[in-house]
Amino acid sequence: MKKVYMPRLLENELEANLNSSGCVLIAGPKFCGKTTLGKKYAKSETNLKTSNDILLAEIDPKSALLGDRPHIIDEWQKVPEIWNVIKDDLDNDYQFGKYILTGSTTPVDTSKIKDSAAGRISSMVLRPFSLYESKESKGIVSIIDLFNKNYHLKTYYYDENELSLENLAFLICRGGWPISLLAEKPYQLRVTKNYFDGIFRLEDESAALSIFLKDKNVDLLKIILKSYARNISTQAKKKTMIEDIIASGIRLTLDEKTFDDYAKTLGDLYIIYSMPAWNLNLRSSVVVRKTPTIHFYDTSIACQALGLNPNDLLNDLNSLGLFFEDFAMRDLAVYADYHHAKISHYRDSSGQEIDAIFELENGNYGAIEIKLRSEKNIGEGIKSLLSFEKKIVEGGLKKPAFKMVLTSHGECYRSKDGVYVVPINYLKP
Repeated sequence: MKKVYMPRLLENELEANLNSSGCVLIAGPKFCGKTTLGKKYAKSETNLKTSNDILLAEIDPKSALLGDRPHIIDEWQKVPEIWNVIKDDLDNDYQFGKYILTGSTTPVDTSKIKDSAAGRISSMVLRPFSLYESKESKGIVSIIDLFNKNYHLKTYYYDENELSLENLAFLICRGGWPISLLAEKPYQLRVTKNYFDGIFRLEDESAALSIFLKDKNVDLLKIILKSYARNISTQAKKKTMIEDIIASGIRLTLDEKTFDDYAKTLGDLYIIYSMPAWNLNLRSSVVVRKTPTIHFYDTSIACQALGLNPNDLLNDLNSLGLFFEDFAMRDLAVYADYHHAKISHYRDSSGQEIDAIFELENGNYGAIEIKLRSEKNIGEGIKSLLSFEKKIVEGGLKKPAFKMVLTSHGECYRSKDGVYVVPINYLKP
């Protein structure tokens, strides 16, 4: 298979970091394209692939730094001491863009890292491809343009959008993995399945995952992953997930400390993350809930964990709605990273919820509801957004710069209430 480089939105971020810090750490899920992106800018490389490579770096960490700059060190976390020698090197001879580090897990032993190396090493997280990056979004509506009060959205009708619910279910199950995108469409789901099957396969002792999971029960890790997948896009508490696991008969006991430890491992592998609640001004009269929302870096992992295919999702629209919310959040997170924005969710004591708050560095924000397309769902999304805006204003806070229902397919327009209705394959950063 011929290697094809597909441009990433965070290329500009990497360039900026290389020109403003001595070393850039590119973190993110396994096989999301971190090394490929880094190598586009590197002039030399060190790969810690074999036991001998790792042993050499452990004996002489400085050897991993040798080469023309920028010099990339792939899977650096296998030898955490590399972080310290880079810090010391930059302390002695600070130059911009000397090193690039890539890794799909956090270091196994963080105690070996002296400090954060703030001001010397900058970091960024690369996610799987968004629909805009994979060229499966028309890119008609820029989310940043929605912050402009004078923005005019042209109406696009249902028959102008070729994306169907069936297509969407396929995209959710396939995910945004570079290797899946390179395959012919009939084989893309199979490639994603092969990727998932390999996530927890411990091949040899030098493999990054083998080192990282040395003291873990992989079967238990998969059980907890399934629990997270069943609670995707919800604020389910760990107590509830533990009770579900025990009730299923898979485990007789499971204490919270063990659950927390394994959940942290899934987070350290960039498989799941907790999306925080929106941090409102504490002087506001609005009482918000702080429970985070469960999300995956790519929804296809949740599908694979539960053995779901596109037809399974289409036969259970309630579940499809939750999986679509997670899928949409992946793209919103990629676009937020591009604009240095933050993504959070909102839920207050009355049960009022907003799926996503897209907040810029200057404090301006947009409120987004994520819905499968239907007149009823879109109507409910608009009603929720208007109710939210009224409550926020009455609470003495700044109203959202825009309100949007991000939907699965169909029309693209601005409602008479001023709410944008945008299919996910029309959106771009």
